[in-house]
Amino acid sequence: MDWGIISSYWDLYMQGTWVTFKITFLSIIISTVIGYVLAIMRLSSVAPLRGMSFLYVWFFRGLPVLLLLFFFYYTMPFGLKLDAFTAAIIGISISSAAFKAEIIRSGIMSVDKGHLEAAEALGMNPLQKMGRITIPRTFRLLLPPYISNSVIMVKESALVSIITVQDLMFAAQRAFNNTFKVAETLGVAGMIYLTVTTLLMLVQYVCEKKMRTGV
Repeated sequence: MDWGIISSYWDLYMQGTWVTFKITFLSIIISTVIGYVLAIMRLSSVAPLRGMSFLYVWFFRGLPVLLLLFFFYYTMPFGLKLDAFTAAIIGISISSAAFKAEIIRSGIMSVDKGHLEAAEALGMNPLQKMGRITIPRTFRLLLPPYISNSVIMVKESALVSIITVQDLMFAAQRAFNNTFKVAETLGVAGMIYLTVTTLLMLVQYVCEKKMRTGV
């Protein structure tokens, strides 16, 4: 390993890592909100809402993230033009929301109906039932697939370099193009991605341990 190359481009890697973090963090928040709304729509008694949610999940679960990135960056309708950073967040968020919707929906459906009936008997409104019954009881079930999907989002964020977002992968490609050193330039990027995904998995482990022990 030529450590001199790594040190020479370290600031570039850190800048790219920060961009990757921002894209991933914002995409997780946005996709969670959209996914939650879609899950509620899918469980609604209103048929049009269920239909729209189903179509969204069916459509965006079947499309590659790269295709969505290209669409939002290159082919927006009505002459609209998004910058690469915004296009990246929208593309990843819309794709991930379809998966998060199914994760959240399955968690909500796992709640014992008897608990919900008891909450209604106590006079709780829908928001109170959601906050006091549904969310706490589904959190444990939702956590593993939710974190797994978030890990996938971190890795998918590497695709945004293709639409010129200066993320971690863009930094690695730039370093490689200047040095032609594969192990050093791409290896550092791989270790940073592995570190980030490992931290997410540690969060999952700690949360699951606290829920098991009740701490």
